[in-house]
Amino acid sequence: MPIREVRSADGTAIVYRVTGPEDARPLLLIHGWSANLQCWGAAADDLAKRYRVIAMDLRGHGYSDAPESGYNDSANWAADVAAVLDGEGITSDAVLLGWSYGGLVISDYLSVHGTGAIGGVVLVGAITGIGPGQPGGMVGPAMKAAIPGVFEERSGAALRAFGAFGNAMTGAGEDKGIDAQRMFGASLGTLPRVRKALFVRTLGHDEVLRNLNVPALIIHGTADPVADVSAGEHAAQLIPNVRTSFWEGAQHGPFIEDRDRFVGEVTEFVDALG
Repeated sequence: MPIREVRSADGTAIVYRVTGPEDARPLLLIHGWSANLQCWGAAADDLAKRYRVIAMDLRGHGYSDAPESGYNDSANWAADVAAVLDGEGITSDAVLLGWSYGGLVISDYLSVHGTGAIGGVVLVGAITGIGPGQPGGMVGPAMKAAIPGVFEERSGAALRAFGAFGNAMTGAGEDKGIDAQRMFGASLGTLPRVRKALFVRTLGHDEVLRNLNVPALIIHGTADPVADVSAGEHAAQLIPNVRTSFWEGAQHGPFIEDRDRFVGEVTEFVDALG
């Protein structure tokens, strides 16, 4: 699995992994807050059978650089995505798939660069805004319960705070074992100052969504306790050409909760783009 690195506009190193056929349609996976490129688990492997899957580590996460500042600047997030696309020589037809905070990063990118290199967008349990009064950034009870403890440097306090998420990332029912541990480990492996910095923003991207001129797919669990389903519903009301898949009773990690359904819905959407 080739691991690659590019430099963003401000010099931050952004690390990403490429799998799948080099000549296939590019599918850029953008993870959420306090996660990393490994969060997708076997779903990424399944998608790589058909697409050129590029999974990136956001700034401050995984193996990407963690600068001291700049996390409240949409231009930086936009530049990170652009750097990965440019590094892979992608100038058209890419599909951006963002989970949770990844939806906000996609919105940041679109606000700066538009859709010239983009053929479609997938939002998974995603937010497109953030901060008080932003309907595209409504959080659920698990996220509210975890803050501010998840910003703690004291390990015990952070552990207890992340415990408030319960099985939100992997879904109800039988324990997901390795997948659950991978999510939990990624969260703790993200620097506390980065975890906090990502929340020091207040903005919405409603105009970006209203003017989106490529097809979009929204997948969101109706029982998502991290990114409230109303955030997905808000995006669905604004995007002109949108498909929606609201999973009844599902939580925050559809790609783990029901991998086959997730891969099937993404594949159906991407293949329909032509």
